[in-house]
Amino acid sequence: MKTAVPCYYHLDVEVSPEKVEQVSRILAAHLRFWDLENLREPVCRGTEMLLRAIDEHATDKNTSIEMWWNGQHLITAVGDNDRALRPDQELRGCLQHIAASSDGWGCCATETGSKVIWFSRRARAGERVPLVPTGPDPRESEGLDVPREMPVTQLTGLARTPSGVLEEAR
Repeated sequence: MKTAVPCYYHLDVEVSPEKVEQVSRILAAHLRFWDLENLREPVCRGTEMLLRAIDEHATDKNTSIEMWWNGQHLITAVGDNDRALRPDQELRGCLQHIAASSDGWGCCATETGSKVIWFSRRARAGERVPLVPTGPDPRESEGLDVPREMPVTQLTGLARTPSGVLEEAR
C-alpha cells in the first residue's frame, strides 16, 4: 500500500487588500502542486475571509499562514499578532463561514498573547484520484545457484596460497 507524503507550507505576510488576492493565488498554486485542486475553493475562501477581517480590524497586520497535508486532512492556520483582535466580536462572521465550510476548526492563544485560527478539510472518497497498487517487479523464474557445502574433512586438505585462493595441500 502506498502512503501519502506529508506536505507543509508556511508564509509570513503583512496583510493589505492587494496582498489578500496574492496570498490566495499562492495557496491555490500549492494546492494544485499537492494534487488537492478540489480543496482550493474552501481553503482559499476561508483564508481570504480571515485575512480581510485582520486587515479591517487589526492594528498589527503581520500574519503567518500555514498549511499541513497529512494524506487525509489539509489543515490551514492563520496566526495574527494583534492581542486586541477578538475572535468572538470582529471575526464572528468569517468564523461562522469557516465552521460551515470545514470539517473542523478552532482558535488557540500563543505564548505571546496572539491567536491562531485553524480549520481542516478532509479529502473525501471520490474527490482524489485513487492510488493504484503497483504489481511486484517481475522476477526471473530461475534463481541463482546456492553455493555448495563442502564437508569439513575435505576442507582440512586445503591450504591458502599467498593470494588467498584455496588449493590442495601438498
